[in-house]
Amino acid sequence: MSDNTEKFNGNFIDEIISEDLREGRVDSVHTRFPPEPNGYLHIGSAKAIWINVTAAKKYGGKFNLRYDDTNPVKEGDEFVNSIYEDLCWLGAEPTGGVFYGSDYFEKCYEYAVKLIKDGKAYVCDLSKEDLVDYKGTDRAEASKPSPYRDRSVEENLDLFERMKNGEFPDGARTLRAKIDPSSDNTYLRDPVIYRIRHVTHQRQGSKWCIYPMYDFAHPIQDATEGITHSLCSIEFRNHRPLYDWVIDNIGFEKKPHQYEFARLNITHTVMSKRYLRYLVEHNIVDGWDDPRMPTICALRRRGYTPEAIFDFVERAGVSTTYSVVDINLLEHCIREELNQKALRRVAVIKPIKLIVDNYPEDKVEYFDLPNNPNDENAGTRKVPFTKEIYIDEEDFAEDAPPKFFRLKPDGEVRLMGAYIVKCTGVVKNEDGTIKEIHCEADIETGNGVPTDRKVKGTIHWLSARYCIDTTAMYFDNLFTLEDVSEITEDTFVQYINPESEVEYKNVKVEMSLADAKPGERFQFVRVGYFTPDSKYPNRFNRIVSLKDGYKI
Repeated sequence: MSDNTEKFNGNFIDEIISEDLREGRVDSVHTRFPPEPNGYLHIGSAKAIWINVTAAKKYGGKFNLRYDDTNPVKEGDEFVNSIYEDLCWLGAEPTGGVFYGSDYFEKCYEYAVKLIKDGKAYVCDLSKEDLVDYKGTDRAEASKPSPYRDRSVEENLDLFERMKNGEFPDGARTLRAKIDPSSDNTYLRDPVIYRIRHVTHQRQGSKWCIYPMYDFAHPIQDATEGITHSLCSIEFRNHRPLYDWVIDNIGFEKKPHQYEFARLNITHTVMSKRYLRYLVEHNIVDGWDDPRMPTICALRRRGYTPEAIFDFVERAGVSTTYSVVDINLLEHCIREELNQKALRRVAVIKPIKLIVDNYPEDKVEYFDLPNNPNDENAGTRKVPFTKEIYIDEEDFAEDAPPKFFRLKPDGEVRLMGAYIVKCTGVVKNEDGTIKEIHCEADIETGNGVPTDRKVKGTIHWLSARYCIDTTAMYFDNLFTLEDVSEITEDTFVQYINPESEVEYKNVKVEMSLADAKPGERFQFVRVGYFTPDSKYPNRFNRIVSLKDGYKI
C-alpha cells in the first residue's frame, strides 16, 4: 500500500485519534478489519480497510485482520483464503497479526458465565417468533419482559451449561443480556448474546453447538487484542451502547471505543453480499471475480490497481453522512493512473482489410511508435508495415457525415506513425458488406507532414501479416439503475444491464501482446485500457475507456 497518511489528515476519525493521543486516553493506536468469511471482499470493504490501515500507519500503530467467523452457516475456507489474498494485494498486510473470532469462543463462554453469576444474563425459552413479538418493533413500543427474566443464577448456569453440552435443539433456548426491556434503543432490550446451532464450524469443527452473537463477541475480541479504535460503518451506531455495555460489565481494564463512518455507496453498484451471492449462485455472472462485480478480486481481474482503488476511496471522503459516489470517479482514478503508466499498443477491435495498391507485395518496413508519450523513458517500438493492413471498420465511411475526418472515398487520412493514404475503391461481399478497401499511399509522407495540403485525420492500423487474433471484452455497469438503494430482493434482477458485457472476437493486436501476462496493463491506442484476462487465455478485458465521464 502506498503512503496515504497525508491524505488521512483532516477527517473526523483522524481528529478523534489525535485528541485521544494528546489527552492521554491511549498511548498507541491499534485498529482491525473484521470481515465475516461468508463472501468476497468488495470495494466497500476497501474503504474500511483503507481507514483502518492508514490510521494505524500514520500513528505508528498496528493493524489486525480478524475473521468474524462466529456464524458457521455460510462461512468457509474459500472466503477465508480470498480475504487474505485481497488484503495483501491491496498492500494492507496485517502488521498486528491474523486472528479468528472463533478462537475466542472459550473466552466468550467464560465471560457469559461471569455475566450470569453477576445477575446480568439469563437463559430464555422464548421462540424466535416470540422474541420478536416481545421485543417490540420500534422505540415507541416498549419491550415486554421475558417470563424467564427472573430465573435464579443457579438455574441459568445449569441451563447454559446444558446448552453448551448439546442437550437442546436449535432455537429452543437463548442466552440474553439483562439490560433494559423498556430502553429507547432496541439493541439494549435484553439482546440475545448466545444461540444454539448444531452446525459444524469450518475452524472449530463440532466442538461447539452454541455460538456468540456478533454484538457480544466483537467487543470481547477487540478488548482482548488491545484494539484502541474500533472503526466500523454507520449502521453499527445504534449498536455502540451495547458494545460499551459488554466492555463495562465484563470489566476490561483497557477499553476500546467504537466510532462509525458512512458506508461507501456507488451509483449502479450493489454491495449487499446477499445480492452478490445470488448473482453468483444463479450463474448471472461469471463467479465472484466477474469483471462487472464490485468485489476486489473482480476489480483485480478487470485490471484495476490497488492505488486507483484507494485513491478513489480517499477522494470519496470519510464522513458520517450518507452519500452516493459517482462510479465515474472510480473510472477517472484508474484512467488517470494508467494514462501515465500504461504502455501503448495497437489493437483493431473490428478489423477490415485495407490494401495499399502502390506498395510492394513483399516489402516490410518498420515504423517507430512511442510506448508512452507521457513517459520519456518508455522509448519506442518498431511496428511492421506491409501492403495489406487492418484498420477499424469505424474508421471508414462510404457515406461520410459532415466533419468525418477518418477514411472515406477519395479522402485522405494519416496511418498513425506511417503514410498518408487516399481511398481509391471498395470491394464488397455478396451480402453487401465490405470485403476490403483499396488505397494508395503517398510514399513521400512516411513519418512526415506534407507541405501542400492539410490532412486532419489519423487512424491506427496493423499489418495483416504481423498481428495475432484475440478476444476483447467490454464491460459496462452491471445495473441500469443509478440509485441502487431503490432495489429490493424481489426486483433487483430486473435492473441487470443486458449490455453490461460485450464480446468482440477476431480482434487484431500487436504480436508482442502474445506474451502479455495478467496484471499487465496497456492502452490500446484510440480504444481504451486493457489487461489480459486471468481466467481465460487469449482474452483481454477492457479496464476503462479513454473517455472520461467524471466531471472534475
